[in-house]
Amino acid sequence: MIQFADEAVIEVCSGKGGNGCIAFRREKYIPRGGPNGGDGGNGGSVVFCVKRNMRTLAKIRRQHTFKAKNGGDGQGWNKHGKNGADVVIAVPPGTTIRDAETGVLIHDFTADAVDDCFVFLAGGKGGWGNIHFKTATNQAPRIAYPGTPGEIRRLKLELSIIADVGLVGFPNAGKSSLLAAFTNARPQIAPYPFTTKIPHLGVLRTPDEEDVIIADIPGIIEGASAGIGLGFDFLRHISRTACLLIMIDVSDETCFSAYTTLLGELSAYSKDLLAKPRIVLCNKIDVAGAAERALHVMDAIHATDPAVSTIALSVKTQKGLKNAEKAICALVQAASDTQERDDRRRTAFLETRSVDESRAVQYPGSER
Repeated sequence: MIQFADEAVIEVCSGKGGNGCIAFRREKYIPRGGPNGGDGGNGGSVVFCVKRNMRTLAKIRRQHTFKAKNGGDGQGWNKHGKNGADVVIAVPPGTTIRDAETGVLIHDFTADAVDDCFVFLAGGKGGWGNIHFKTATNQAPRIAYPGTPGEIRRLKLELSIIADVGLVGFPNAGKSSLLAAFTNARPQIAPYPFTTKIPHLGVLRTPDEEDVIIADIPGIIEGASAGIGLGFDFLRHISRTACLLIMIDVSDETCFSAYTTLLGELSAYSKDLLAKPRIVLCNKIDVAGAAERALHVMDAIHATDPAVSTIALSVKTQKGLKNAEKAICALVQAASDTQERDDRRRTAFLETRSVDESRAVQYPGSER
């Protein structure tokens, strides 16, 4: 069984620079040949690169330590030491790098940075050989610089799955069944809680030949934000989704309280989650009395959140699935359009600010 790993604590070390060389030309017919000690090579750097087909941090977590090669020492005849090889650490998209001691964010590999590489620690510089210290008054220098040392850091890597839609709900609400009905994913499905213990991804193909990535987040229960049940380990995967699908089991008489509890857990983890557009799916209306409860739940949700869409369906009988699919595609498209507008506004603002800054440089007398 392949373990799903979305966290890893590792130690990285850049390479030490090679030492400079103290050497002199020693040839039979060339007395006082002078210094010819070469420089040391630079140490290798620690580089993180995104790998598209990588899905977890399991391989990184198994290795623990990543060390770049040291630079080679300089040699006589002005020979430069060999540069140390970089250590390249492949990470999946959506990985964040933080300092393991302070928790400070160092770098975030987002969806737009699929081919991004980040040089975290540069290798040490190679030392100068004695050829650099020759002067008119010191023609036989016996001095060379050592290479600068590398740097060691402990890092915490966290993976947040990048998806368009986050599917959340209580255990046994039918999330895995919905994912299997909509996409090519094949999660484990069984009539007992906590069947899904790790996030699953599926791709929904829209009528416009667009792909919508849906992430099935393992069952959330009351107190998940405080670490109860599976805890909040997987709640971070919802943070990068564009919108949310909240699934409610209306065969349960306490289904409306389940909705408010889910919102409370999401808000306790991050209030930004409640700002995401969402659709509420009332599942299992094929059960006796569930269809009536679904209507009451939908009316109650509309009374408190008029902007939230609600759909009654049964994954088992496939009733209402088409309506749900259309609503999901429309919600993702609307979220995408909003993101594009925000990006255009941000770009225009930055361009305006750069123009203003350039004017300030050209006309310093206009500063107040």
